[in-house]
Amino acid sequence: MKIHTRNLPYEEVMKLPRLKHKKPMMPSRFLATVVRIVCAPTLRKTKFTYTTERMELVGDQPCLILMNHSSFTDMKLAFGIFYPRRMGIITSVDAMSGILGKLMRILGCSPTHKYVAEMSLFSDMKYMLKTNKTSVLMYPEAGYSFDGRATALPRKMGILMKRLGVPVVTVITQGAFARDPLYNMLQVRDVKVSAHVTCIATPEEIKEKSVAELDALLAEAFSFDNFAWQRDNKVSIDVPYRADGLHRILYKCPKCGEENQMEGKGIHLTCHSCGKIWEMDEYGQLAACEGETEYSHIPDWYDWERACVREELETGTYVLDTEVDIAVQVNLDGVCMIGKGRLVHNEDGFYLTGGDGKLDYKQSPLMSHTLYSDYYWYEIGDMIGIGDTEFSYFCFPGEDVSVTKARLATEELYNMKKS
Repeated sequence: MKIHTRNLPYEEVMKLPRLKHKKPMMPSRFLATVVRIVCAPTLRKTKFTYTTERMELVGDQPCLILMNHSSFTDMKLAFGIFYPRRMGIITSVDAMSGILGKLMRILGCSPTHKYVAEMSLFSDMKYMLKTNKTSVLMYPEAGYSFDGRATALPRKMGILMKRLGVPVVTVITQGAFARDPLYNMLQVRDVKVSAHVTCIATPEEIKEKSVAELDALLAEAFSFDNFAWQRDNKVSIDVPYRADGLHRILYKCPKCGEENQMEGKGIHLTCHSCGKIWEMDEYGQLAACEGETEYSHIPDWYDWERACVREELETGTYVLDTEVDIAVQVNLDGVCMIGKGRLVHNEDGFYLTGGDGKLDYKQSPLMSHTLYSDYYWYEIGDMIGIGDTEFSYFCFPGEDVSVTKARLATEELYNMKKS
C-alpha cells in the first residue's frame, strides 16, 4: 500500500486547509458487502476460522470491538468475523488519505491521530454507538506489533469502557503476524490464520468492576506472544526469506554490544561488527551458528534491548540526533515532502527542525505512552512519527538509526516521567 506524496516547501504546507472534523457516517451496507466479497480470497487462502466465547451476551446490540494489530490482513479478518454487523472503524489519518479515504469514510471509518489525545475520538465513538447504533472497531495498540507481542496499550482503557457503557469484545488473532510480520518487507508467507472472539465484559460487569480491574481484563486478553505460538504449535514457515529485515527488531548485537550493524537476510541474522551469525529456524527460533545462543526467542532479545535503552536513560547517555527526510500531513490529501531536517530525541522529548529554519517543533516525553514508528512505511522507508492534532510529522532517518530503539526509548521515558 502506498500514500500520495508531493514535494512542497514548508511555508506552502502551512497555507493548506486543515483537516476539519466530521461526524462519523452511517456505514454503507452495500460497500461493506463489497469489502466482504473482496476479503473472501484472503480468508479462503488463509483457511480462516474463529472461535467465540460469551458472545451470546452481546447479541445484536452495538459493542466496542478491540482487536490486536498484526498486519494489513486484520481488517479483512474483522469483516470475516463480524459481517453483516455494521461497524464504525477508528482509523489513522494517514491511512485515510486520498480517494481511498473517501471510500473508507462511507464504509464507516473515522480518522484520528495515532497516540495523540483527541477529545473528538470519544465523541465520535459515542456517536457511532448511540446515534448510528453501530458497533465500533478499534485497534487499541494503534500500531502494528514489532516483536509479535502487544504494542504498549493506552493507560486506563477501563475509563473509556465505563464511559461508553456497552459490551466489550476482544479479537485476538493467531497466525496473522506469522503470515505477514512487519519486519519482513511485505513478504507474505503461507500460514493458516484463526482468531478468538470474546466478550470480556457486559455493561453490567463494567459497572461492577473498577477501572483497574477492567484494564487487567484487557491486559490479559492482549498478553499474546506470536513467536511462542509459532514455536509451541510447530507452525512451519520454511521460506528462504524468513529472516529478511529481522535486524529491524534485533538492532543490537548481544555479543559485542554494537548497534545498527545487524543484518537479517535469507535465514540468517549477522552482526557485521563482530561477525557472529544466528540462524532462524522454520519455527521462528534463533540459534547461533557458532558459540553461545544468547537469545533463542526473539521477544527475549527485544526485552534485553529495552533494558539496555532504559539503562541509557537512567544514566543520561541516551540521545538520538540525526538528519531526516520530513513529510508533513495537515489533511487527508496525502503527505507533503518538505526536504531534510534534524530530529533530536533525549530525556526532554523530541525536537524537530527543518523547512529552512521555519519548522521548529517540540514534543514532551509525556505527550504519548509510545511512538508511531514503522518499518518501510507506505513503501517509503523506516519512519518515526510525531505531531499533534493539527500536524503530523513523519521523519525518515538513515539506515544507521533504529526506529525500534526510538520506540523503546519513548515508552521507557514515558514510564519514568510518569512515575
